[in-house]
Amino acid sequence: MNLLSLISDNISDLLVRIIEFTHTRQRVLTENIRNIHTTGFMPKDLAVGEFSQSLNEAIVEHVQSHRLVLRDTDNIKFGESTCLQATPIVDEYAGELLEHNKDEYLELQINKLVENLLNRKIAAELLRQKQQTFAFFHRRAVDKPTTRQSGSKFAPMYWDKKQH
Repeated sequence: MNLLSLISDNISDLLVRIIEFTHTRQRVLTENIRNIHTTGFMPKDLAVGEFSQSLNEAIVEHVQSHRLVLRDTDNIKFGESTCLQATPIVDEYAGELLEHNKDEYLELQINKLVENLLNRKIAAELLRQKQQTFAFFHRRAVDKPTTRQSGSKFAPMYWDKKQH
């Protein structure tokens, strides 16, 4: 799914990147659960800290200079016209749990999935609300009557939607 086509501003761009990241992370974490009984399997995760740091730096840049700059990291690549690319990294702590206590390993993976799902839902809801607000104000701007002078009285004038 190309969510970048939905972007209308910098905040929307950040929300779309969060949705893309959480979608990719869900696949990685699900794969970790699917391979719980695979001998020699090493669990992976995405570089959540790197991603978070990139977003924080982009927000600071945006506040200071009114432009959004997302900088690539070792494991996170932002593209202008392509989807976010996040390279899974080995999760050594999860690997230790998998080796010694499968129940705790499974609980860890489920907790990560729940946290990831909540992040995705929040970002998706914020994006949805932002788009509804944009559409509402856009409709009001198009439908809003203005006034023009007709003789000595003011008469309402409406925008022709076909012209805009």
